[in-house]
Amino acid sequence: MSGREDGPELRRKYSRAVSLSEVESKRDPENEPYRSKYAARELLKELKAGQRAPADEERDADAGAGGLWLHRLGVLELQLGLNHAETEELSAGEEHLAKCLRVLEAFKLCPETVSVFIQAENQLGILWAGLEEMEKAKTYLEDAEALYNQYTKEIGTPPWDTHEHFLAEEERLSEQERQKRFEKVYTHTLYYLAQVYKHLDMIEKAARYCHTTLQRQLQFTHYNPVEWAINAATLSQYYITEKRYMEGRLCLAASNVIFNQAGAVSSESAAEESEEERDRRDQLQQKKAEIARCWIKYCLNLLQDSRKLLENDIGELDWDRQEELKCQLKKEEEEKEQGRKSAVLFGSSDTFDLIQSVEEKVSCTYAADFTRARAVFLVGQSYVQEAKEFFQLDDHVTDHIEVVQDHSSLFKALAFFEENLERRCKMHKRRVDMLNTVYTELNPQYYLLVCRQLQFEMGDTFYEMMELKVSIANQLDELDSHNVKKINLLAQSAIAHYTLFLDSLRDPEGKFPATLEGDVLRPALVAKFRVGWLHGKVITSDPQQQLDNLQLSLDCYSFVADYCAGHPEAAAAMEPELELCVEMAALLPSRMQALRSKMAAFNE
Repeated sequence: MSGREDGPELRRKYSRAVSLSEVESKRDPENEPYRSKYAARELLKELKAGQRAPADEERDADAGAGGLWLHRLGVLELQLGLNHAETEELSAGEEHLAKCLRVLEAFKLCPETVSVFIQAENQLGILWAGLEEMEKAKTYLEDAEALYNQYTKEIGTPPWDTHEHFLAEEERLSEQERQKRFEKVYTHTLYYLAQVYKHLDMIEKAARYCHTTLQRQLQFTHYNPVEWAINAATLSQYYITEKRYMEGRLCLAASNVIFNQAGAVSSESAAEESEEERDRRDQLQQKKAEIARCWIKYCLNLLQDSRKLLENDIGELDWDRQEELKCQLKKEEEEKEQGRKSAVLFGSSDTFDLIQSVEEKVSCTYAADFTRARAVFLVGQSYVQEAKEFFQLDDHVTDHIEVVQDHSSLFKALAFFEENLERRCKMHKRRVDMLNTVYTELNPQYYLLVCRQLQFEMGDTFYEMMELKVSIANQLDELDSHNVKKINLLAQSAIAHYTLFLDSLRDPEGKFPATLEGDVLRPALVAKFRVGWLHGKVITSDPQQQLDNLQLSLDCYSFVADYCAGHPEAAAAMEPELELCVEMAALLPSRMQALRSKMAAFNE
């Protein structure tokens, strides 16, 4: 077969190989998963064997039409490389893909072969990434990116698609279709680069490439709506951690809009659904719930970061900082439109307005007061309900509890902005109620770590409620028995939950660990510290009970001080509380002795 031959048999054989590999292979039986791939490989090998340089072109094979047989050989090497990689024969796959690059090196800027060359580099990038050779993968993919940019700048002609080398002239693609397919190849390059950069911990660059990939997929209408939406929602979490809330909100709003293109979740009864329809409905519900959880994190982080800007050294609202933030937000509001234009936007004219309408439902600027904070909170709470529709306690225990914990955290974040202490206390009561509801359903034997989290968080919440009740009581002319009882009850509830947490760390014989593991080091010592502080806050007129409480406080403070003295890493972790522990451990014995002397004098 000569290099100029373009007969029906050549085209038929190539078309058959493509059909076997891309269509019929999906129907192969489980016991022969690669049957069609192997059949396609034989046809490709036959075609490759037939590619030879005509005698009169051997001296000038790379000039003009004389390179046609090499173009086809490059395509066949690419297809063979793909075939071997897809059948898990990576060494042979790498060999064919590398040969494709060698064959086409002289033609890589030609319209006929530039797309083939980039695809070979893409596949080598994927192959080496799969083998954890990320630097090699990065090299191939960055070369592919550079070639696309060079070709676009210097040549610009819509290049041939891979399969066109085996099509009759009248069957070849339009320039518009060629360009669309070429852009798709380059989008894949960017997508794979984003994954490689992520594995190499080049997180900012990975996010940038991921964002560009998503934007191009919309631009060239090549995407799966559900997959696109999940990727956009996932990208939002990076922006949130970087405090880039405008970009994070954009990703989430686009995620909502594009997800809706997948179609509504079926409302038919389970009895009327086929198994396939039920599986699809469950999958859509799960993905919708996952996107909702990303929205929850957006709202929660925005409120928490707002608090960090506003709180003083003791965790209360700093009025000066609040005024500064309000002035800053007013200035940012005026510059918002200009800043927005510099961001990478998603969508076409069809989707842009829809995305913007979702964005407008929640702010992307810090909350400077309760009104703004509540607006963000309500959006987050609506997504909590949406997430819980799928992540129910019976079927998704861990996910359900994480959503409830985020809901609790939303209330905690909002409470910071509430000036009325009674209303703030009621918000914390809501937290206790929702946390306790799931806690009572758990068996610590199977969910020990989750139970510990809930025990500690409920202890924290009761602790905050008690502090609030003390602050309220301090504003009264006289402390009545009702408030005393309330303060003591909250103190005992906090102590009880912290103690449950601490007891969960004991071994089967009831012995507390001599050395605390890193993940529980600070929580355990903080719990000990707070139990000591809480015992000292219990209000009683009984001197003996006062003495007993002081002894319990001393025991806790001494434990923390002694442990930190013997464990430098603990001292570093407990730096804010350690100084007070040491001070109280030194002061309490004299206070206790004074109380004993007073009791002895009274009893004489």
